[in-house]
Amino acid sequence: MDRRRFHVIMTYALGAVIGLAMTALGTVYLLLVPKPRPEEEWVDATDVASLPEGIPEEVIFPRSRVDGWKVTVEKTKAWLVRKPGGQVVAFAPQCTHLGCAYHWDPQGRTFLCPCHSSRFSIDGNVLSGPAPRPLDRYTVKIDNGIVRLGDVRRQA
Repeated sequence: MDRRRFHVIMTYALGAVIGLAMTALGTVYLLLVPKPRPEEEWVDATDVASLPEGIPEEVIFPRSRVDGWKVTVEKTKAWLVRKPGGQVVAFAPQCTHLGCAYHWDPQGRTFLCPCHSSRFSIDGNVLSGPAPRPLDRYTVKIDNGIVRLGDVRRQA
């Protein structure tokens, strides 16, 4: 076997190995399903004792977001309201009109969206403005005095 023939055979062999590797990896990618996401992820938001009763409090907490195989941890906000009896309601931070960030107006005792003047009651119901529905809510549970938040639920 001469030198030229050896190099041609090695080039074809290397190309075949690379082609098989890419085919195997592509097949694995297409046929294997990623691990299913847990039904609902619960995240610790704050301590119930730190929430004033009847006054909304904006809370920032870390939440992981899964996109295929990529997991990203990002800061998320919620408006928490502690009701009499220790019950806590958590509102998603976006207005239901166009997704703008709203804030609590202590003088008017309402949530106010500054972009389009939507107003919401302390219970999240629409008082005025173009917002078509009440504020979306997080599912909430309290474990040992810690407020834990789940997924956001759309209110009808």
